[in-house]
Order: sequence, then structure tokens, then C-alpha cells
Amino acid sequence: MSSEYSTQNLDHLGIVAGVCQQIGLIEQIDARVPETGRTVSVGQAVQAMVLNGLGFVGRALYLTPEFYANKPVDLLIGEGIRAEDLNSDSLGKALDRLYETGITELFAAISVHALRVFGVDVRFAHLDTTAISLEGAYEYDTSDDEPQPIEITYGYSKDHRPDLKQAILGMICANQTSIPTYLSAVSGNVSDKSSLPEMAQVYLEQFGAEEETPILVADSALYAAETLQRLADQRWVSRVPATIAEAQQLLAATTHEQMQASARDDYFYHEVRSHYGDIEQRWLVVLYLPRREQALAQLEKRITRELEKLAKAARKLQRQSFNCAADAQQALQRFTKQAKFHHVSGETRSRQHYTQPGRPTAASPQVTDWYLQIHLERDETAIAAQQAPLGKHIIATNVLDETALPAEELLTAYKDQNCSVERGFRFLKDPLFFADSLFLKKPARIMALLMIMGLSLLIYALAEYHLRRQLVEQDQTLPDQKGKPTQKLTMRRVFQMFEGIHLLLIQTEQFRKRLVTNVQPVHLQIATLLGAPVLKFYTFEETPL
Repeated sequence: MSSEYSTQNLDHLGIVAGVCQQIGLIEQIDARVPETGRTVSVGQAVQAMVLNGLGFVGRALYLTPEFYANKPVDLLIGEGIRAEDLNSDSLGKALDRLYETGITELFAAISVHALRVFGVDVRFAHLDTTAISLEGAYEYDTSDDEPQPIEITYGYSKDHRPDLKQAILGMICANQTSIPTYLSAVSGNVSDKSSLPEMAQVYLEQFGAEEETPILVADSALYAAETLQRLADQRWVSRVPATIAEAQQLLAATTHEQMQASARDDYFYHEVRSHYGDIEQRWLVVLYLPRREQALAQLEKRITRELEKLAKAARKLQRQSFNCAADAQQALQRFTKQAKFHHVSGETRSRQHYTQPGRPTAASPQVTDWYLQIHLERDETAIAAQQAPLGKHIIATNVLDETALPAEELLTAYKDQNCSVERGFRFLKDPLFFADSLFLKKPARIMALLMIMGLSLLIYALAEYHLRRQLVEQDQTLPDQKGKPTQKLTMRRVFQMFEGIHLLLIQTEQFRKRLVTNVQPVHLQIATLLGAPVLKFYTFEETPL
């Protein structure tokens, strides 16, 4: 009896597909989005794009069939789906349907459902924006009456690529995680000062009147008098811009001795009350010692450079002659304006000389020239004023009850931006992520693909959150890159650990079956912790086809 053997790559895609199935991604989308009339439903197309993105192979969207050529598509996406069905036309139509349905509303519905499935309670909502740089001209026909969803255009580039046009992606993530709960796309020239307040307001409107809304956490772009008044009925945490006069005075006046030590290493804080923008609020003046020491060292370098520059200019000025003492004094005054960290003083000296060369006679005419003698010394008062605010910033909140939001938690909530929404943006901009460069011409499809990027982050972050929580609850550990036990493994590392897991297809004249190979105990431990929807991809030994 002859047998035919072939293999398919499973790797970590069983984890991704399992989490997608656990939140019912396909069903959630297909229940809300009109069908395209094709073999692949919109929900299946979305799951296929998410799997492609989390495959971390850097393939563009139109190469999706190539990505799935050696994958078990029927297991990962659905029965009857083939790799060639996932072509650019099919995926493009799905993107059109997503945009027509409304990407922000659809993403919010999926996210809310996913958070309920995994039991994630959102106490803090971190919001921020990032620029997605795009290759191409993206020129618009202004004669076309059809409104454009967003404008791909030049704007302030957070990617430091002012040569590229861009779209702005706004995102809100839950608590200390990078689990996205809200996503929106706006034109590339929209500033944070206008987009963040709008995003915050729309996000909060999805909560019912009896529901407790999360505490919004954002950077200083949210902090403006008009915005604070608009959010007067909502709880928020934000950084106070150092350009505000009241903030400048407080940063300069608050000393290290007034502050108390934080539980966070090298952090100190001091709390005061403020009524900026006619909104009563708490201001937390925060000092971070390493940043202050670094800033002081940089300031000292600036002082030294200024002294060198002034000394060089002073030597040149001292060689210059003036017709009268008044002219010399005016030159000294102009020179003094160049000094920021130094006192400049000087006196004038006169010197007579004959106007004609040769031996002078009694009748030889004489003239008087005036010169400057300049002295430089450090202006300790000015330097102290520059040193005072270094390493400090102010965090504000309108949660006035200190028991509801203690100062320590206020500080932690703001600092968690870096491991929350900013970490999510770093993930989305990973060079191996399939949407690093968006090869799409229609802004509507770009908006829809940005939603796919957000869904990919949602699946990734949920898997990481659930795995870490299960490790803690079940008192288990996993080996990190160095083989040391940890309960904070990243999903990127987990994905690497699952490389090399294949499905073996055996076909004879009597039967066809499929076996999973190369599964080790650590793989089963991870899959078990992640739950039955993931475990089933890595435990079946024989499945008739």
C-alpha cells in the first residue's frame, strides 16, 4: 500500500487562530458587516490578514496567497477556504466593506466583546496618536464631489520622516497593557491638540449612563483649558505643559526637600491644588533623579560652551577701537545681551596717538581712541533659576479624592503610558509587521487596514495578558531567552519558541490523516495555559480529512 506524505507549517499560528476563535472574531465581524458575495467572508478575510500580520514575515498584503501556500488554511480560517481564495481582490473587497460599516465603531464592538471574554476590567484608558508614514503621491482630485475619508498628506512626523505623507492613527489601550480598546484614523495634518480631545469624547460616549467610565490618561496634548472644561464630567490624568506660567513657577519653587520618596526608584513627588482653566484639580510635581542629573550635566556643558564663546568674542571686541567712551559702552551693552549664564562687566580706557606716521613735532595732531576691558564671571542666580525645574514635571488629575486615586497610583498611571499605548505603537511599527508599508491607493482601504493592524495588536496583547495572568494564578513559570524562569514572557518570545511545529499529512488509498509534529512539553504547557481553543491545534494526533 503506497502512501503520500506532505507537511504544512503551523508554528505559532495556532495560538493566533485560537485566540481569534476564543473571541469569535469571524462571527463578530460577519454579524455586523455585509457580505461580499465571495467564497471568503469578510470575517474570514480579516482573520486571514491578522494571521498574516502576526506571522512576522514582512509580506505585503497582495502576497497573502503566498503566505498561506504551505499553511493549514482550513484549520486556521475555515473549511473549504484555499490559499488562492485569499487573493488581493477578495481582501480588497473585505476592506471596502469594513470601511463602509465604520472601522471605529466595528473595532470598539469587537474590543468590548474581547475584553469581556478575557475578563479585562478597564480602570485606566491610555490614549495617544502616532504617524503612519506612507509611500506614494496620494494626489486627490478636487473636482470629485465624493468626500475623502481621510487625507494622506504631510504633517508633523513622529517617525522623523517629513519627506513622506502620512495618516494619523489614534489608539486607546487598557490599564498597564497594550490591549487596544479604541482606534481611529485621521488625516496626516491633524494635530494631537485637536484629535486627542475628540477621540476621548467619542470613546467615552460609548459607555452607558450607569457605567463607570475609565480614567483617561494622556500626554500634555490633552491639557488645555477648553479641553478640560469639555471633559469636566469625566475623570482624567494628564501632563501639564511646562509652557504654562503657573506650572513654570511651581516647578521652579518646589525643592527636593519638600518632596516625598515614591515607591518607584529615584522618583519623588509633592502634591498641590490648582484651578487652572476654572477646573479644580490636583497637581503632582514629580522629580526623577537620573533625569535631573543628566539635565544638570547638559546644562553645565551649555554654560561652558557659552563661556568659551563669550571669551572669544570678548578678545575680539577688546582689540577694537572706538571714537568715544559712549560708543564703547554701547558696544559693551550689545555684547552683554549674548550672555545667559554669565555676568559681563567692563570699563573703558583711553589711549592717545598721533595721526601721522614718523617722528612727531609740537604741531603734530593727536587723537584719542577708546578701548574696552571686559570681565566675565558665572551668574549663579541665573544658573540656579535654570537648574531649579530640571528633571521635574507635573501630572494633573481632576480626581480630587486622594483615596480614590492616591498620589502613588497617579504617578504609576501616567508612567504606564510607556508600557501601554506607546508599546502598542512600537509593535505596529515593527519592520516585520505586514503593514509597515501600506501598498494601498485608496484612503478608505488604508483606514480599514489600520483597523486590521489594531485587531492584530488586540489578539497579540490579549494572548500575552492571558498567558501572564495564568502563569501567576497557577504559580508556573516559563524559560526566558537565557533559560531563566519568568512569568513575564513576551508573546514574541513565545512565537519564536513555537517555530518548527508542522502538520504531517498522510494519504493512502484507504484514508487521509493529519499529525502534529515537533510539539514539546513546554509547547503543551503554554497551549494549556492559553486555553482549549489554542490547545486543540497542538494536541490532535489523528484527524480524518
